[in-house]
Amino acid sequence: MGSKAATFVILAVYVIVMVSIGVYTSKRTKSTEDFLLGGRSVGSWLTAFSYGTTYFSAVVFIGYAGQFGWSYGVSATWVGIGNAIIGSLIPFFLIGRRTRLMSNHLGAKTMPEYFEHRFGSKGLKTVSALIVFIFLIPYTASVYNGLSNLFNMVFDLGEHGATYIIIAMAVLSAVYVTLGGYKATSLNDFVQGIIMLIGISTVVVLTLKKKDGFSAAVDALNLIPDDKGGTGTLGSLFGPDPLNLLGVVILTSLGTWGLPQMVQKFYAIKDEDAIKKGAVISTFFALVVAGGSYFMGGFVRLYCTLTENDGTARALIGFNDNGKPKYDTMVPALLQTALPNILIGLVVVLVLSASLSTLSSLVLTSSSTLTNDLIKPRVKDFDEKKQLLFTRLFIAVFLIVSVIIASNPNASITTLMSYSWGALSGAFLGPFLFGLFMKKASKAACAVSFCTGIGISVAHMLLFSLNIEAFSGIRQAVIDLNCPLNLLSPINAGAFAMILSLIIVPVVSSFTKAPDKEIVENAFSSLEVKNS
Repeated sequence: MGSKAATFVILAVYVIVMVSIGVYTSKRTKSTEDFLLGGRSVGSWLTAFSYGTTYFSAVVFIGYAGQFGWSYGVSATWVGIGNAIIGSLIPFFLIGRRTRLMSNHLGAKTMPEYFEHRFGSKGLKTVSALIVFIFLIPYTASVYNGLSNLFNMVFDLGEHGATYIIIAMAVLSAVYVTLGGYKATSLNDFVQGIIMLIGISTVVVLTLKKKDGFSAAVDALNLIPDDKGGTGTLGSLFGPDPLNLLGVVILTSLGTWGLPQMVQKFYAIKDEDAIKKGAVISTFFALVVAGGSYFMGGFVRLYCTLTENDGTARALIGFNDNGKPKYDTMVPALLQTALPNILIGLVVVLVLSASLSTLSSLVLTSSSTLTNDLIKPRVKDFDEKKQLLFTRLFIAVFLIVSVIIASNPNASITTLMSYSWGALSGAFLGPFLFGLFMKKASKAACAVSFCTGIGISVAHMLLFSLNIEAFSGIRQAVIDLNCPLNLLSPINAGAFAMILSLIIVPVVSSFTKAPDKEIVENAFSSLEVKNS
């Protein structure tokens, strides 16, 4: 059996398993709380794997590992370490218990519903629901983009092949999420997580083995010039640009604290013991998957080149129409060179697993938010049956829009994700976090944080990413500043929005009116429950 045929067989088995889980769980999904939160009874292993597989997808494995591995070399591994410590371990211990107790006590099934009940504001609920739906779309598109690049590499599908793959993945993710909701995604996430752990470990070992081991690979990497022309930096501990690397760590690690698809995992977890166990499991998962992905990406320059230079056997990576290198094709090129053909099928299923698990959480979060927080309050007699129907319909709408965006050949994975995470966590991080800990956190502070996070992301997109001619002078002026912090980067813009959100909420709350005492006391009374 040829490598492509073997890959097709592996994919077919994988798809059958995923859909079967959806059918199985559909028989046990009776209410909207079952569909959205698994009945709030999900254990430590399923929660940890669901958290990790939602966190990491083709965006990390294909997009971020390629771009930042190219730019920072092996020091990109710090991003994976930050994801494990800041993005996984700390939030479980810091906000896991409080989120579970307060959301359950308030009857909140979504983040916008939490804002409504915690701050006594239907306006916050409506605005945050719109923000969730709109800004999860580019993140979903970035996941599709990563998948299409890998599948195109493996199967050589031609000019329109990427679009076909994107549509096929959208249909598959819609099928099993629509069937079983949160229970289906959690069980699938567990299966997908096992595949990811095995796959990433295998790829890292083979990447180094192909270049005669770690020491030899690092020595070879240090001979290659970085983007500024210097040598000896790509194999160093902190790389050629530590300041901008820090921006990547902040965006991809701190961002999880304010992302609805991540924090809602704590809404569904069973009890406090499950949170403690889940923290350890999710941290290990992140170290292997994220750390392994960025570590592997650090060696892409040994496998890829932008110009024909020294005759070394490397894949030639071209440029997009916007003049930027094709970062999204770098990891697929590495895999094609470093892995035996027979293992390509494993990698395809690895990336598909990582991506479908993320997609399922994204579409479930977005569609449920739209149904529960925007439609339900405005429609009379909106019973359980209608809620489930509308949620499933919005899954289709959300995926269709995401597919259209992902079909744009110049839609960079990292750019799409950076604006999505920057807007969402830049808007929600401060309000959500301080809402759990600070009784004086005010509705006005939340509103200012929402406006600032969205404003920074949208303004940066208009000025620096969409190449609008009217703003060319501003772009050039920023370039001429020659600032060590890359101000044109949507990653740094997103990181700045998140940090600003953490400053805005306590500052604005100090001189604006807190919610009514009854609302605050009711919310915080939930935290008096011990070991539950």
